[in-house]
Amino acid sequence: MINVTQRPGKNSMGELTFGPHRARCALGAGGVCLQKTEGDKKTPLGQFELRRLWLRSDRVRIPQTQFAIHYIAPKSGWCDDAESPFYNRPIERPFVPSHEALWRRDGLYDVFFELGYNDVTPEPQKGSAIFLHLQKNNFNPTLGCVAVSWRSMDFILNHANPGCQIAIEQSA
Repeated sequence: MINVTQRPGKNSMGELTFGPHRARCALGAGGVCLQKTEGDKKTPLGQFELRRLWLRSDRVRIPQTQFAIHYIAPKSGWCDDAESPFYNRPIERPFVPSHEALWRRDGLYDVFFELGYNDVTPEPQKGSAIFLHLQKNNFNPTLGCVAVSWRSMDFILNHANPGCQIAIEQSA
């Protein structure tokens, strides 16, 4: 189990623990919440499975991991349009409904885990594209994801197994 706890007094900062590994992480700019809605910039509270591992192979060497790897390409995206039948699903660009590009210059999604949040039967407006991804600019807040350093991501890749869960909690 990967545990993420929001830091007291710092809505968008968290502490990640996974076995002996402890590190800071970034959370949504709006902090954490139980009732997430699309675009609220909040990280959902709860326990979620690490679903699929995604990787940009032109920037990242194939990691040693137990997870099957899904590759992103320049046309890769993720639908965040709550009215679309493809809401909270990977898509291929060009794509008319609102979406996020996964192939980015900033390296945010060079390697990331899709979290099991609102994904089995996505409910419109409940939030989409909730990932465990790489941090940028010294742990700037995310739009609702959990962002970690390369060191933390490497530890997770090497030690997590399919079925591993991430628990996101509020500070006490």
